[in-house]
Amino acid sequence: MARPAALAERALLLEVAATPTPGNVDRERDLPDLHFEQFLAGATGARAGLEELADGSPLGSGLETAVEGMAEASGTNTQFGSLLLLAPLLRAATTADDLTPQTATAVVEETTVDDAAAFYRCFDHVDVRVDDPPEEMEPLDVRRGSDAIPALRDRDLTLEDVMASAADRDGIAAEWVGNFDRTFDTAARLAIGDGAITDRAARAHLELLAEAPDTLIATKHDAATAQEVQERAAQLDPDDGDDVRWFSEELIEREINPGTTADILAGGLFVALARDEVMT
Repeated sequence: MARPAALAERALLLEVAATPTPGNVDRERDLPDLHFEQFLAGATGARAGLEELADGSPLGSGLETAVEGMAEASGTNTQFGSLLLLAPLLRAATTADDLTPQTATAVVEETTVDDAAAFYRCFDHVDVRVDDPPEEMEPLDVRRGSDAIPALRDRDLTLEDVMASAADRDGIAAEWVGNFDRTFDTAARLAIGDGAITDRAARAHLELLAEAPDTLIATKHDAATAQEVQERAAQLDPDDGDDVRWFSEELIEREINPGTTADILAGGLFVALARDEVMT
């Protein structure tokens, strides 16, 4: 089997190759300000950081290297959420006997204040759409980037603590502190599906979108829009490619991008690949 870092890179590439994925960049469609080629570049640009994570670097440091490489290669933020989700999964895949929700959660529980500081430095490299934090957390707004690190150290917050504080409004943070439930459920779907892995991934994307409101949509637009998209996705037949593509075009016209759904799909793809449950 390929090295875990190579599988993480492959998961990023397979996620963007899955088609159709409503509202997201895929091999059939670009967004006005994001293009398929940029996602390919972002995935390969992150490889050095993924290798650091596989080789035992501090979790936050490896994540920062991956995010910086992604941003430099793509010229923008293509896969920040995916890399944040992949980091503990990749570490668990390289240090534990088996990649499970429990071993990934154990990685989260071992994070440090230095890991949290490196996570904040990631925001010096990319712009990420996030909600305003609660008033008491304003000094720790991630949009402050490295400027927030003194407040972070004053409060002695680990990266697990930071994720826990955002879990009620961010789907990737919720995975970090919620046993990676949706990520591993996605891997199970991919493992039992038929056909090419990119086709199975496209089906899994639609199923994820139909199961829960996408938190990036809620952040960029509002909760009502995220709920509407979820309900519309639940009404679609995944085997009706024309309807799914029509829905995707509508979302793009409305500038609705379910990015958190794409990130969870990337995480699920990595788990399935790392556990040798799918062939590519």
